[in-house]
Amino acid sequence: MSRGGDRSSAPGRGSRRHLSVKGGTPREDATDRPGGEGQAGDRREGAPGRMERLADLLPRIAREHGLEEQLDQARAAVAWDRIVADRVPAAVGACRLVDLRQDVATIEIDMPIVAQEIRLRTPELLAALRAAVRTPVRQLRLTTRHV
Repeated sequence: MSRGGDRSSAPGRGSRRHLSVKGGTPREDATDRPGGEGQAGDRREGAPGRMERLADLLPRIAREHGLEEQLDQARAAVAWDRIVADRVPAAVGACRLVDLRQDVATIEIDMPIVAQEIRLRTPELLAALRAAVRTPVRQLRLTTRHV
């Protein structure tokens, strides 16, 4: 083989053939098949015809498995963290939404001084939380974490 020759025929150099674990026989990668990697010719049997975004799948899957309430609570917790970061930056990491049920958001707070600040800003924070989540929220319940 010459220096500038075709390397794809040399075993282990640029070849897309690999030994399978079971019989030691060569198998092809997806890139060797017609259509190549990530194209329409590379679909597995039973795979859907189009790709769906994970963000679009999660609500449906959560509903099918009875996890919609937990998904809503997780979204509310993320929304709360963003709201606190925007409106009360000093409280970031010192308070978190731990429960959301019966229109009451329970906020766990690490320090009394943070609890005081959250209490003072409750109307503003509650309005922002209501705007950010699907679940109705009419009240914030603050609990101090005992460390």
